[in-house]
Amino acid sequence: APPKRELNEEEQIYTSMGGELEPTAAPGGIAGTGVTALEQGEASLVQVSLHDHSVDGDDKQQQPPPPSTWGAYQKKNSETTGVVAMVDLLIRDIDKEMTEAEVGEKNSQKEYEETMNDAAKKRAADLKSIAGKEKAKADLEEGKATDEASKEVETQELQATRMVEMQLHQECDWLGQNF
Repeated sequence: APPKRELNEEEQIYTSMGGELEPTAAPGGIAGTGVTALEQGEASLVQVSLHDHSVDGDDKQQQPPPPSTWGAYQKKNSETTGVVAMVDLLIRDIDKEMTEAEVGEKNSQKEYEETMNDAAKKRAADLKSIAGKEKAKADLEEGKATDEASKEVETQELQATRMVEMQLHQECDWLGQNF
């Protein structure tokens, strides 16, 4: 009987939903270990080794001669220097790009710092301006409150004066009618 194996999560879900798993193949190899590839490789080495050490010289087949080449070895300077030159060109280009990037980064950093300094100065000026305007507003509101209070007093005095004038007018009219 094949040995029991542990089911992974997907297989457990599949079996709990009523599915049936494919049967597990019996382990092969030597004594059920499942190791086959390594053993086959060693077996082939053993076979070659046994074949090479055979006592009978007739068992060996004559190997064909190596294939002929196109000619004597010659160093290809133009091709290798072309590749080296291309690599050198790439290195120079990358060095230029890195230098440009460093300069660009320094310039950007300088511009950023200048922008931040300008923003800080503007913010300080704006805060000072706001403080001055708030003080002016407070002074104007205080003046308005004072003016409203004095207006109230003057309105009451005006009404009192009109009352006196009306009473005098009535007395004068009475005197004018009766005398």
